[in-house]
Amino acid sequence: MIQLKNIHHIAIICSDYEKSKYFYTEILGLEIVREVYREERKSYKLDLALNGNYCIELFSFPNPPERTSRPEARGLRHLAFAVENLDQTVSFLNSKNIHAELIRIDEFTGKRFTFIADPDNLPIEFYEL
Repeated sequence: MIQLKNIHHIAIICSDYEKSKYFYTEILGLEIVREVYREERKSYKLDLALNGNYCIELFSFPNPPERTSRPEARGLRHLAFAVENLDQTVSFLNSKNIHAELIRIDEFTGKRFTFIADPDNLPIEFYEL
C-alpha cells in the first residue's frame, strides 16, 4: 500500500489569467509563492499557498476547452475551503459582488456550507468549522 502523506496541490486551468489571479489572491486571500511565464507553452503558472501551505497551481493556456457541464461532470467536482464564520464569509463575498448560494446544512455533520463560482464557473465551497 502507498503511504500518502497529504494532498500536495490542486491544479486549476483558467480562461482569463489576470481575472483568476485577482480572484484567488485578492478575494480569497491566497498567497503567491511563485509566478512564472513559460514561453514555450504561452502559459502562466502561479503557485499559491493558504496559511503558508502550498495548495493551488493556477495555469493559463491558450484556448483551453470548456468544462463539459456543471456541476456533475466527471472529474473534479469542486474545491472546498474551511472557514470559521460562514456568515462573515458570505458578507465579504457579497461586498465584492460575488453571489453565494443559499446556506445549506450538511445532513451528516450538521455543519453549514455554501457555494460560489470562480471566474471560470468552477464551484468553490465554503464549509464552516
